[in-house]
Amino acid sequence: MLAFFSAGIAPAFALMAFFYLKDRFTEPLALMGKTFLFGALLVFPIMFIQYGFTAENITDSSFVQSFLLSGLIEEFFKWFIFMYVIFHHTDFDAHYDGIVYAVSISLGFAAVENILYLFTNGIEYAVTRALFPVSSHALFGVMMGYHFGKAKMSHRHRYWNILLALLIPVLLHGTYNYILQTVTSNWLILLVPFMIGLWFVALRRMKTANKQVIYSPSQKKKIEA
Repeated sequence: MLAFFSAGIAPAFALMAFFYLKDRFTEPLALMGKTFLFGALLVFPIMFIQYGFTAENITDSSFVQSFLLSGLIEEFFKWFIFMYVIFHHTDFDAHYDGIVYAVSISLGFAAVENILYLFTNGIEYAVTRALFPVSSHALFGVMMGYHFGKAKMSHRHRYWNILLALLIPVLLHGTYNYILQTVTSNWLILLVPFMIGLWFVALRRMKTANKQVIYSPSQKKKIEA
């Protein structure tokens, strides 16, 4: 049991450390833990909703399953948690902070989902799950957090960026799942380039967000510390 738990949560912690250490001004670990926990708890209501749709045979098509059941429902709940817990928080005071907190929520979700999957299907899937589903959740979080950061740091196009913080992850998540739903063989031929492109864009977003500097009182405290 410990092996399943370790294999399930280790990729999320490793990715979280990567994105956290890229931050020029480190965020409070207590708040990071809180967002990670909220993301983890999201798994259970989302599973209940998805099961309800599936049991009633409402979603027969691969497109609806990918973009509605997976993309929209999962990313909406992450987006909602960010808006409710983080967006108006005083520690969210830099563009890159949006990425850190959105990734934390996403990886909390991914960690629990991964543990449940490995318990059900076997620990031999641990490496594949780490490379694809877990990392994809983190990268969707980067896209979400990037636009939340833009919305927080500038009043210009604020509501548009808040909307993009939801729409872009939904489209990316839906596309990821649609590839898995429709390509029954040689799915790696499509999924590997998709993931490479996603990493490339995410790293550019991280670099851009880290260049943005403001001088709020709380950030000055971070610099002095």
